[in-house]
Amino acid sequence: MATRVILTYADYAALPDDGRRYELHAGELSVTPAPGTRHQIVSANLFEILRHHVRARSLGQVLYAPVDCIMSDITVVQPDIVYMDVATVERMSERGIEGPPTLAVEILSPSTRQIDLGRKMQLYARHAVPHYWIVDPEARAIEAYGLAGQAYAVAARLAGQAAGTLPPFPDLAIAPAALWA
Repeated sequence: MATRVILTYADYAALPDDGRRYELHAGELSVTPAPGTRHQIVSANLFEILRHHVRARSLGQVLYAPVDCIMSDITVVQPDIVYMDVATVERMSERGIEGPPTLAVEILSPSTRQIDLGRKMQLYARHAVPHYWIVDPEARAIEAYGLAGQAYAVAARLAGQAAGTLPPFPDLAIAPAALWA
């Protein structure tokens, strides 16, 4: 019977800077390829919208990947976009974000779809990330999830041309079509 090795933040920090995307999922090393161009365009467009809104209203900080979210000594993730509200900004350190962000955003790619919808969603819920967005460029939709107990429930969904709001930004109208351009 094989023994499972649990990696820690110290092991993670010692990994080579070789251009690969590493994460720790409950002590297990996860390696994914770099995102494709469509993913990066969608991510950049959403980041600009969120950053402008958050800065204009002094709501906290929006950060773009890669940035480590150190959820515990054995769980380190790098969401595509992270929002820290003013109450959680003090969790930012030189290492990254120490604990859960207010919002984690993942943009689905063929290579990460199952991880983002499965394992990472469970990790974010387990570590009490209040808001989780899944952006699906293929479906041209954004699903916003809110933490309900220890699992996520769909809070809102945007698709098509009509602008709408998603928690935790009740006064930010996002037109999903603007992301795909």
